[in-house]
Amino acid sequence: MDLNLFDDVPDGLTRRARSFVRAHGVKVDVRPVDGYRQWWLERGVPPEVIDRMGAYQERWGGLLLPPATQYDGGPKYLDPDSPESDSAGWWFEAGMQRTAVPYSFMISPSGEFGIHADRWAPLHATVEGWVESLALAHHASMWARQVTKLVGDDVDGIELDGFEPVREVMGLADTWWRGSDSLIALYSGEAESLGLPGERIALIYSGLDEWGLRGGVEAGDS
Repeated sequence: MDLNLFDDVPDGLTRRARSFVRAHGVKVDVRPVDGYRQWWLERGVPPEVIDRMGAYQERWGGLLLPPATQYDGGPKYLDPDSPESDSAGWWFEAGMQRTAVPYSFMISPSGEFGIHADRWAPLHATVEGWVESLALAHHASMWARQVTKLVGDDVDGIELDGFEPVREVMGLADTWWRGSDSLIALYSGEAESLGLPGERIALIYSGLDEWGLRGGVEAGDS
């Protein structure tokens, strides 16, 4: 069953992101994490890891948003699964892939949202950052007079003097930058995770007014 999220938007988001989730997000039914607890415990998953997955599911589980501009749309919906460990600690899947991509969307032991293939590439410091980036991309695409895409070595030619980082996306491999009349999104996740520098992508949203640059972000949000 799909439910509109008008009254069920997670807190901690900017006004822009809350509006995006209300207008475009739905909740799909997911099986509670506790339904798998005993099965995971029997396979050595620590109780605190299952609790962390449960907290993630309570906040984000079943949230389905419009496709991202990159990563073949991102997760189909957010829901934890497949806990696994390495020397850094315990990881779990952030949600199933929307399309056939050569990596998984993961939550790291420290809570970062990213992709894991040959290497780990943290895209945003938190899941909130990922949702904020989706909301900002949707907003910028609606208000920009022109959108320019650069790929690979052409990304190196971008001059960021006079730009400031968009803090609410909490960018790591992926970052957003705000100038006087444009927004720039830099996507390096696939390049880092797959070891393919040519996969770096930049999207430049130009011709923006003040509303287009911020889109209702409240004072102190960015």
